[in-house]
Parts: sequence; C-alpha cells; structure tokens
Amino acid sequence: MGARYYCGDSENGDHFDDPSEDALFMLIDDLNDTDNTFVVIQPDEDDPAWFASVAVLDEGGYEVVRRDTTHREHEVTTETSIGRIASNLTIWMAARDLSGRPNRQISEF
Repeated sequence: MGARYYCGDSENGDHFDDPSEDALFMLIDDLNDTDNTFVVIQPDEDDPAWFASVAVLDEGGYEVVRRDTTHREHEVTTETSIGRIASNLTIWMAARDLSGRPNRQISEF
C-alpha cells in the first residue's frame, strides 16, 4: 500500500510513506554533501499541487523550499536545526490540501 497523503524521498533512494516528524528528522539527518544532498516531500499523486524540499548547503546548514501552487506560496529559507526543520515542515504539511483526507468544515449553529 502506498502513501495515504504524502511521501518523502531522498536522493539516495530512501523513501517514507506519510513520514512522521521523526521520520523527516531521520531523512534530513542522513543528508550529506556528496551523494545524498536533498529530500523532497510531496503528495503521492501524479501532479502534486505542493512540495517541500530540504537540501544541504555547501557552506553548512540547509535550504528549505516550500511551494504550494494552490495557495500561491513559494518560500525559500535557510536553517541549521534539523529538529526545527522537521517540526516546521510537519506543521506546514498539516495545513495542505490532501486528497483523501476529509475537509474540515466549520459550521455555525
């Protein structure tokens, strides 16, 4: 069975279906500047509307890219804390429109 909402893939072939914050931490922690320089997280579908990527910077740290065409978001930041990256990505992904996940409806009584 594939990912229900999204998947994380690194350059070296590591793959996680619906990665948790801890799994994202592991994917990012395994990055290096030779043969595993980036990880991409996106919906497990043919034409995803959003993605996030983390890449190792030559000068140290990481470049984090968040792109969501549905919400017209495109943000590029640099960060040194893997824990902060994993946490922020988990929060950001929770706000994405994911097919198969029920939409939250707020109704007034």
